[in-house]
Amino acid sequence: MADVFEPIILSDETVDGIRHIAATPSTLVCSSRIDIDLEGELIRGVKYTRGCDGNTQGVAALVEGMTISEAARRLRGINCHGRGTSCPDQLARVLDFAARE
Repeated sequence: MADVFEPIILSDETVDGIRHIAATPSTLVCSSRIDIDLEGELIRGVKYTRGCDGNTQGVAALVEGMTISEAARRLRGINCHGRGTSCPDQLARVLDFAARE
């Protein structure tokens, strides 16, 4: 049985040195997709589909240029309205996946 808190990784591919990961976050959050571009250990870009537009744009802008581990550490465990997760926490979970692979 799938964990309701874990995002589903849709794709994970590297093209010209940029790793692109696409994921469907938990249905407990407002966003419906997270796309991440990584170059080595650095986050080069994040795009949320749906969700609280200003907040997700802010999170994406703040983590750009940050290491995978630092961003995941800062975002992990953020809780939105008692749901046990959030759009930032879902990003952290996808980044945790990226660090393991």
